[in-house]
Amino acid sequence: MPFFKTDSFKYLLFCLLIFQTPDTGADIRKESFLRIENLNSKDTVFNQYMREVESQRIRVFRAARANVGKESLEKIAEDLTIYIYTPQKKDNINDLLSLAARCNIPYPAIATLNRLPHPEAFLNAGPMLLPSAPGIFLPEKTSSDLEMLMDSLRPEEEGIVLTFFRNGKTERFRFIPGADFSPIERIFFLNEGFRFPLHTYQVSSNFGLRVNPVTGRLRIHQGIDLAAPMGTDVFAARSGVVSEIGEDAIFGKFVIIKHDDNWVSLYGHLSKIEAELRKKVNAGTLVGKVGSTGQSTGPHLHFEIRQNGKAQDPSRVLRLFQ
Repeated sequence: MPFFKTDSFKYLLFCLLIFQTPDTGADIRKESFLRIENLNSKDTVFNQYMREVESQRIRVFRAARANVGKESLEKIAEDLTIYIYTPQKKDNINDLLSLAARCNIPYPAIATLNRLPHPEAFLNAGPMLLPSAPGIFLPEKTSSDLEMLMDSLRPEEEGIVLTFFRNGKTERFRFIPGADFSPIERIFFLNEGFRFPLHTYQVSSNFGLRVNPVTGRLRIHQGIDLAAPMGTDVFAARSGVVSEIGEDAIFGKFVIIKHDDNWVSLYGHLSKIEAELRKKVNAGTLVGKVGSTGQSTGPHLHFEIRQNGKAQDPSRVLRLFQ
């Protein structure tokens, strides 16, 4: 795409985009993309962006219907353009869905390109990258739970590899033109379900009847134990409000979070509590550190999920991610 000729040249964001075809290793270079200042017809760059979006949307739709080969998908990736826009109050852009609607681009394309793990992350994300074509952008190095889930569900050979520079860093993505969130990914992104409270762990004790390792008595274990190194970050398994924090002889230092639909989650044996009482948290918010306080034989997280006061097997509730 050539340079734009416009009075707002000072707002040019000089980026280098390199699209790489895995089969040949050939580089297709695209450079110099304009910044969108306002999402209205008075903004020349936004008008250009909308024309590209409409053109690319039609191409992607036709390619999907025709079940085209990789060469056609590479051509779509070659013509992909990335713009940048900082949400403005005057544009009435308060969330991801309103931005996607205004730009006529499915929100999964914007969310995955900007690596948003959930809708609430949009509020503090700053400038947003806007692709000119619908699709999914899966980073080479996954970090969030959503990205790890997507990576596990999608074949490694799927998509076109691209590299571009952002915030002084090089990032590699697999761009899958026309792809959308799967039902599982959509549920996960919208925070309608639970996620594991640790990024790395080993299940050391399951839910149900077991011999208590401390007392030696047969008891119902109402959660699961996730072994992890001392001090490992513990995250909220779902958005909610911190309803209780404290320390007792059984759970040691613990945090309890109240969620919608009468769900509650408990995080026990913590070495440190990072949550504040009666504060709202999002899924993935840091709430504590793995420890061995209370009735414990070593560093691990005791994790419980209850609905209407009844303990549920977390491994079943979190079955999507096993």
